[in-house]
Amino acid sequence: MRTNQAENKQKTVLITGASNGFGMEFAKLFARDGYNLVLVARSTERLRKLGYKLQDKHQLQHVCIITADLAQPGVAGEVYQQVKESGIHVDILVNNAGAGIHGFFYETDLDRELAIIQLNVNSPVELTKHFLKDMKRKGEGKILNVASIVSLMPAPLMAIYGATKAFILSFSEALTNELKDTGITVTALCPGASNTMFFRRAGAAHTRAAHGQLSEPAEVALDGYNALMNGEAKVVSGLMNKLQATSSSILPDKALAATMRYQMEEEEGEWKESKL
Repeated sequence: MRTNQAENKQKTVLITGASNGFGMEFAKLFARDGYNLVLVARSTERLRKLGYKLQDKHQLQHVCIITADLAQPGVAGEVYQQVKESGIHVDILVNNAGAGIHGFFYETDLDRELAIIQLNVNSPVELTKHFLKDMKRKGEGKILNVASIVSLMPAPLMAIYGATKAFILSFSEALTNELKDTGITVTALCPGASNTMFFRRAGAAHTRAAHGQLSEPAEVALDGYNALMNGEAKVVSGLMNKLQATSSSILPDKALAATMRYQMEEEEGEWKESKL
């Protein structure tokens, strides 16, 4: 869905986790349609390379680069303050940054899991709180929260990740109801297994899910972008994921958990690192 570029040149989108994967693809889509960018991630070099390339290509009025680790407490508030001090009004917020950890919960590292909860839950909530208040005063705005297909079912061997994404989906759907008739929309994007760095970083590169049919980040981002612009409350990206989402409302949780565990177990035999 293409939007009015002349009007968009006066608007700004903030994207977290913008240096790769879905976040990078979101940045490309918004830049294509003329939106100014606030790009947030841990990698300054990647952000600058992406941001200035998009600025030159699409003649954007401004691109703001913010290096921040949203897995750390208090950083989301610092990001908001930096944006406000720069005199930027965020018209669209994309809470994309996220991470997971693979393994049995009784064996995984607690400190890392608490950092994941901070990144996947606390920081999106804090950013949404701050920027939503600004949107409410203006009477318009859009928020896109990246959830997951696993937000619809139990996720053995990815228990913390699945729980955080279930929170994001529930949080988004509640806000959608609260904000009806305000001029502000909230959209939850639920992708499935995708061709990003996620599996490798989560320690899940050898799982069946990582070697199955993976969605391409550009296609997932486009689904999320179109749903956001149309004001949809939720979008499941990809036909197979839509079928899986439908089955989640029919099958008992025990069966869903068993299926997810099978997908997240390590696959025997050779695997291709290039797919990840």
